[in-house]
Amino acid sequence: MMKRSIVWFKTDLRVNDNETLSRAVTSSDEVIPVFVLDERLLQEQQFGFKRIGAFRLKFVLESITDLDASLRLRGSGLIFRIGKPEEILPQLATQYGVTKVFGKKEVAIEEKTLQAEVEKALWKQNCVLEEFSTSTLYHALDLPFGIKDIPDVFSSFRKRVEKDAVIRELVGAPEQIKSPNIPKLQLPSLNEMGYMEPVADPRAVLVFRGGETEALKRLEYYFFGNRSLSNYKETRNQLIGADYSSKFSSWLAQGCISPRFIYQQVKLFEEQYRANDSTYWLIFELIWRDYFRFMMKKYGQQLFYFKGFNGQQPPGTSRDSSLLQRWIEGQTGDDFVDANMRELKHTGFMSNRGRQNVASYLIDQLQLDWRLGAAYFEEQLIDYDVSSNWGNWAYLAGVGNDPRGKRVFNTEKQAKDYDTDGAYRKLWLD
Repeated sequence: MMKRSIVWFKTDLRVNDNETLSRAVTSSDEVIPVFVLDERLLQEQQFGFKRIGAFRLKFVLESITDLDASLRLRGSGLIFRIGKPEEILPQLATQYGVTKVFGKKEVAIEEKTLQAEVEKALWKQNCVLEEFSTSTLYHALDLPFGIKDIPDVFSSFRKRVEKDAVIRELVGAPEQIKSPNIPKLQLPSLNEMGYMEPVADPRAVLVFRGGETEALKRLEYYFFGNRSLSNYKETRNQLIGADYSSKFSSWLAQGCISPRFIYQQVKLFEEQYRANDSTYWLIFELIWRDYFRFMMKKYGQQLFYFKGFNGQQPPGTSRDSSLLQRWIEGQTGDDFVDANMRELKHTGFMSNRGRQNVASYLIDQLQLDWRLGAAYFEEQLIDYDVSSNWGNWAYLAGVGNDPRGKRVFNTEKQAKDYDTDGAYRKLWLD
């Protein structure tokens, strides 16, 4: 009897270093790659924002198109559906006579709840769900402590993993994928899904195009093309231009590239040129990314609570819609905050320095419920990642990981330090 399986793609839209895809291919006679766009992501959530905005949705559709092309080069293709995964995956399992679904392991509460619903629905059809961790630099099983014992202080976590944990080898891309005939990919337009097509802004730091091909192209350019990696630590707090930082976050968020692949390429760069503080700092940032994901795994739903997981009272409780709207539109009267918020509104992106400042302003100056800001970022950011976004906002609100207590940013001083000549503010406010 032919063994057929489904590969359920989510935020792992790549063929390289994808254990989920690799395991499915090696243990099945045929695989059916599937992506289900959960219709609930297109609806408003409790804070009045959608789970996904036009910028990220466009990026996701581009990533899906690229993934389909990569799969077809290997003899397969991608089935795309919009709906509820817990209904669509069992339907496809029945249609294709599938006995196993391979999927990426999740850590956030809603994603885990959905996964459980899918598993329950599949089980009724004698079909099992098998999950693999594909999102982190360090595999959860290789950490030098259990998830519940992960330190709540990042530096303690980092020192232990750097000393005692090993980063696994990459998983190669399958050369050939056997699949039944998969129809040509047809994706709906943003308009058909109720979104306005984003207008490209000439002031944007980069034209972000989704897909593994674009992710690899960006890495090749940033590392080996102009060797910007050599100066990453010195330039990462700048605000204008494509190359002050790697800009990998959007591709990482959709899994178009893996942290382990980036790590491997950093090591290759160090061999060819040299290791310095900048090459280490990029790895350091990947470890921060891991940390937020493991914190989400440790604390789950508590990271979405008003008082976070540490039970501290945040500065503000207000949900004043007019104050929130002024912040969103970049009309607060603080020119540094306003410039950053307008960049986010018009491009779906903002520098890390900007994010910290606008979040601190919402929390400490406007005294708004920090979750309103986190929810707006969730809708608007191209590079939204559930663990990093909510972990960072909780951190700045003083209800997450922060051994030094409350972090309040003086936006006037920050503007002087990081936009000394006012060029960034002039770019976005004139």
